[in-house]
Amino acid sequence: MAGSVVASKRNIESRSKVKTGCTTCRIRKVKCDENKPVCQKCVNTGRTCDGYESPFRFFTSQPINSAHASGIKSDIGLQPIQRTFIKITPQDIDLLNRYFSTKTMLDVKLGCDEEARQVLQASLTDPPIRHAVLSLRALREDLETSGDGPASIAQQTPNYHYGLQQYSMALRGLASNLSSPGSNGLKSALLCCQIFISIEQVQKNYAAMAQHIIRGLRIMHEYRARPGFVAANKLVPAHHDQLPFLDVFIIKLFAAPCKFADPPATADVSGTMSSVCLISPHQQPVESRNLCTIAPDMRAELTRIAASTLEFLGKVTQVKSVGIALRLLSEKAALLDSLESWLINLELVQTEIGSPGSEPISVSFLRFFHLILKFVLLGALDSSPDLYAELRTENNRLQGVANNVGERVRAYRTCSGTSSGRGECSTVH
Repeated sequence: MAGSVVASKRNIESRSKVKTGCTTCRIRKVKCDENKPVCQKCVNTGRTCDGYESPFRFFTSQPINSAHASGIKSDIGLQPIQRTFIKITPQDIDLLNRYFSTKTMLDVKLGCDEEARQVLQASLTDPPIRHAVLSLRALREDLETSGDGPASIAQQTPNYHYGLQQYSMALRGLASNLSSPGSNGLKSALLCCQIFISIEQVQKNYAAMAQHIIRGLRIMHEYRARPGFVAANKLVPAHHDQLPFLDVFIIKLFAAPCKFADPPATADVSGTMSSVCLISPHQQPVESRNLCTIAPDMRAELTRIAASTLEFLGKVTQVKSVGIALRLLSEKAALLDSLESWLINLELVQTEIGSPGSEPISVSFLRFFHLILKFVLLGALDSSPDLYAELRTENNRLQGVANNVGERVRAYRTCSGTSSGRGECSTVH
């Protein structure tokens, strides 16, 4: 009997000293088979394998029961995750901030640290957000490992399939949460929306990206993420629980600088591609400048308007009186006028150049960004009945531009399979 107790004690001690293997097996203190990218022991028992040395550190007291790469069907895992330890490090925040946009593959800084912190904090207790983060991580790692050229499209990896599966679980889980939306459901929706936008950007699905943008901004507006007028001189406060500012995140995403703008324009005899779009407009005579070389000037002005819009939204968030809100309406009108002037200038440039064929992809992305800024500004401080018709019109325009961009990027990916083309395609806007 004593021997059995000793043997049992040794087994427990040995099980508690698991140092390698996936995160799930280490938490369960069982031996992991260390299969990559997901542990088969977890898959075969219907558990979620959280991978190896996860860049986003989640600590749970029980595994989420969910389907995995093997296709096992199970519950979506909608029950809140019970926390036993919470530690979100600066490294975690920095990595998620980098994963938010493919522009960061060329060392572009987004400045979305606070958004990353909010997402990671919420993911500890919100399964849909957690699935979304895991999806973004897997798809981004697959992109950085495999590239995004025509060859990688045909050779989809286990990491890619795992990312899509986690994305599907996040979408279904969020849909269930929103069947009766409360404060937590709205927060979850807006935080998930941030990640969904990034996921679609990684996959170059700009039409779907636009849908998430439109729906997320609609949630912000309908549930009053900020104070606003419901009638003349009648200001209503923001939602009683502060909602995440999805519009700020989107503006930061699009306003981040671009190191590459358009598909290659010429090819030399060796087959290497070179782009005329990387030449500064001031390096060419005026008569030879085209829309591609003028686009950087147009982008600089739009980025300036975006920065002013962020300042304006910050003021709206803090507004307390009708008098201050009325003064902000004048600032809003000035920003909308700036956007209209920017668009007029763009059309004048295109008319002056009279370039045959379609405009550069970078300019199409600027149109996309322009419409996002206009949509955000139209909804600020305004909840009048006439507004919704105008927002629907802008929704349709935004979706139309996104559909066009998506089709052109897909065509670009098909025709540029070189390694140099990969960087340009990844950061096309």
